[in-house]
Amino acid sequence: MWTQEGYLETVRFAAQAHAGQTVPGTNLPYLLHVTLVGMEVIAALRTESDRDQELAVRCALLHDIVEDTPTTVDQLRAAFGPAVANGVSALSKNKALPKDRRLEDSLHRIREQPAEIWMVKLADRITNLQPPPAHWSAEKIALYREEAIFIHASLKDASPALATRLSQKIAAYGAVGKRGA
Repeated sequence: MWTQEGYLETVRFAAQAHAGQTVPGTNLPYLLHVTLVGMEVIAALRTESDRDQELAVRCALLHDIVEDTPTTVDQLRAAFGPAVANGVSALSKNKALPKDRRLEDSLHRIREQPAEIWMVKLADRITNLQPPPAHWSAEKIALYREEAIFIHASLKDASPALATRLSQKIAAYGAVGKRGA
């Protein structure tokens, strides 16, 4: 089971690392995004209790920390152990790769991890499928939706609850994209 103590320790670590960052296009603290991803994972764990819940929740709260802050995988390993560090590392895009290869590479590395890490990526995309920024073109919206479909196809076996929720968000996002076209 995930614990409130583990959640608090992890969210504090994430809050310090993401301090001053905002959700793109808003003035909301970035911590909102990571806690929403955590909420999606916790909701799925209500029915999928056979998972390593502590790993899933910690990785949800830390999933962007290596990619978006100076925090290193070694620092995560020291603070939270190898399973969390490896999970967050897999969830982090390799910025050395060309942009068009990053998602596929990340999904490959995620699939080498336990299902709890797959769940975090599903929850992340669920959370990101909000109405797109007004400046996004119809083409960019369609591409983002196609990426979500690819993520769903690649990781859906990890969590029936999150797979269903992502499928619903993809359908709704498609409707948003059509209105914007």
